[in-house]
Amino acid sequence: MNRLFHRAIVLSLVLAGASFIASTNAAEAQPPEGFTPIFNGKDLTGWHGLNPHASAKLTGEAKEENHKKQRAEFADHWTVENGELVNDGHGPYATTDKDYGDIELLIDYKTVPKADSGIYLRGTPQVQIWDITTPFNPKQPDIKRHLGSGSLWNNAVGAPGRDPLVLADRPFGEWNEVRVRQIGDVTWVWLNDKLVVDGAVMENYWDRSKPLPATGPIMLQTHGGEIRWRNIFIREISEEEGKKILAEAKK
Repeated sequence: MNRLFHRAIVLSLVLAGASFIASTNAAEAQPPEGFTPIFNGKDLTGWHGLNPHASAKLTGEAKEENHKKQRAEFADHWTVENGELVNDGHGPYATTDKDYGDIELLIDYKTVPKADSGIYLRGTPQVQIWDITTPFNPKQPDIKRHLGSGSLWNNAVGAPGRDPLVLADRPFGEWNEVRVRQIGDVTWVWLNDKLVVDGAVMENYWDRSKPLPATGPIMLQTHGGEIRWRNIFIREISEEEGKKILAEAKK
């Protein structure tokens, strides 16, 4: 066999093996100790489609029909590629079948210019994801995309957590790593290992006169551009641990 041809075959096999290993690792990423994966990296099991804004003013059968329609549309806009949960920028939000209360959530995302997105906690908006390259518009002084992602965007203007403490976004094309800890309505957010929300109260967007619901689904928003998610792991926090964390935070 020609030596160059043989080397080409060997190189091809090595690259194919590396590609297979990368694909396998992406689909089977192992959660940190104490965490459980809520996306299996293979299909949409455990998730359904729901944009709560689309049915917020509906009741009864009309609301049920809307939810049924959104569930049917879910797989038209959400797919799984190489262990990543991918949205095309349209359709209902990816919503966990299970409701959660006090949690620690780990999740990676990668998005594109001119898109924005977010992570709904207990079905409530949201830990914000911005296109930070969008120029600041003085005519919209309360929208501060340039300050970065990770904040509790739907808190009232000027409220703690509304804007991030630091700019922590990575450039487009790179993965961003989010860690959220929520106990009661108190929320911490780390973006790429930087603290961007420090124990701020997350306001109830749906009814600001009431506290945040005790439980609800995690929702991944779609809003105008492709976004990819991976390594979605969760740890449920016990009442005892939650009290201890809040007590330490008060100190």
